Amino acid sequence: MAESSRYLFDPERLSDQEQSRLHNLEQIKAAGIDPFPARVRRTHTIAQARALFDGDSDPGATVSVCGRLKRIRIMGKMSFADLEDGSGQIQIVVRRDNLPDGWYNDIWKKYVDLGDFVGVTGPLVTTKTGEQSVEATDVQFLSKALKPMPDKWHGVRDRETRYRRRYVDLLANPEVRDVFVARAKTLAALRRYLDSEGFLEVETPILQPIYGGAAARPFVTHHNQLHQNLYLRISFELYLKRLIVGGYDRVYEIGRDFRNEGVSFKHNPEFTQLEFYEAYTDYEGVMRRTEEMVAFVAQEVTGGTTITYQGHEIDLAPPWRRLTLRDAIRQATGIDYEAYPEAEALAEAMRGIGHDPDPNSNWGKLVDSLLARHVEPNLIQPTFLIDYPRDVSPLAKGDLDDPLQVERFEGFAAGMELCNAFSEINDPIDQLQRFVDENYRARHGDEEAHPIDEDYIEALSYGMPPTGGFGMGVDRLAMLLTDKDTIREVILFPHLRSLKEEPAALDSDSEESEAAEA
Repeated sequence: MAESSRYLFDPERLSDQEQSRLHNLEQIKAAGIDPFPARVRRTHTIAQARALFDGDSDPGATVSVCGRLKRIRIMGKMSFADLEDGSGQIQIVVRRDNLPDGWYNDIWKKYVDLGDFVGVTGPLVTTKTGEQSVEATDVQFLSKALKPMPDKWHGVRDRETRYRRRYVDLLANPEVRDVFVARAKTLAALRRYLDSEGFLEVETPILQPIYGGAAARPFVTHHNQLHQNLYLRISFELYLKRLIVGGYDRVYEIGRDFRNEGVSFKHNPEFTQLEFYEAYTDYEGVMRRTEEMVAFVAQEVTGGTTITYQGHEIDLAPPWRRLTLRDAIRQATGIDYEAYPEAEALAEAMRGIGHDPDPNSNWGKLVDSLLARHVEPNLIQPTFLIDYPRDVSPLAKGDLDDPLQVERFEGFAAGMELCNAFSEINDPIDQLQRFVDENYRARHGDEEAHPIDEDYIEALSYGMPPTGGFGMGVDRLAMLLTDKDTIREVILFPHLRSLKEEPAALDSDSEESEAAEA
């Protein structure tokens, strides 16, 4: 055991409640009872057991249910307790005379604690107060809880503690469990929509010899046997488009991407992405599909297309507003970025409105900075910003009417970007030149510039039909649909800085209240 972990079960470092629970564990073992058995017989979930009261079954039917003890009330020769599993909660009635000799007084009353997992077998009964219950004829320990339960009245409210020990967060705050149920429904609804539209779900490599498909810094790892550096993927894009080349018309993938960048309320180094690629369409077709898909998911998850997010009522039903990026920035700042084709001139114009940009930013990053600071926070209702500069879109097809623009859009709602999409470049010569331009930027300090992927150029050389591509952060969509103001609320185990000091003690039921209930 690592030296830093020795304190976990050191009696001198444990609270009085923790010492009491450890003592109870030892006494249970001394009585010849296994407090952590490998298996248990369960005939019904608690929800299924409750359903028997409403059905045609014998109301005295015997069931075996399992769960965590949430409340215990000892009243002399009998006890009442609340048992909870993932499906619901039911009362159990424990009588001294229904259990083996000595078990009630010597085990149940002395060594059972709130939070313990037990299995209970017995008939279904309705108490004099009308409470649907299981009257125990057998009780089995399933898992002894060595930590006291969080304060049942106040839960766990400190965000850092909640994210770092999500298991306690889920235990103490039932509404948090609802968030992740909604997230799971979001993923299921996305798949349902795409599957119904003829898309094929596929899987592409997470470890890649060349990263690409986005402007981001990658995480680097090393394969010992192959003596090869590999990158955790930052996007699925280039592999999915290889599949379009290979003959599939519609493909999608939902999975993890990894970007070695800063964290914020909408950024986590590891996040869930949806990307789809559709042959024989363009960014206009993808826009129509996007608004249709998001509205479908909202309906499936929330029951409607109008949601409330941080006090704003947002209507996700199509059609969404469309506005060119150039007009959006010009309306918000008075700056027409096309009038400042050089980075220094654009930076000077930005300083003139009180926006002091990073002096190392190239022209494209300056435009993106204007968007992020002055436009994005105000895009509350769903909006597509369209027609982006060529310099910030190395994989998007050029606009035939304007060589400085590409056919690209980003979708926004609730003041944050939800998705990014474009008409894909299918000309291998044009794509190679874009990569060369990006390589020039990389040599001049742009760490997010796209590397040259020669195999991808090789793939395009076999021919790729006109294709529309799309990417969306699923975490942000989950934030929107669950009214959460930070991505950490919708990722079960978000990345956090290292915790060097010992974990802080959680608020828990007082010794007096726990003793009173147990």
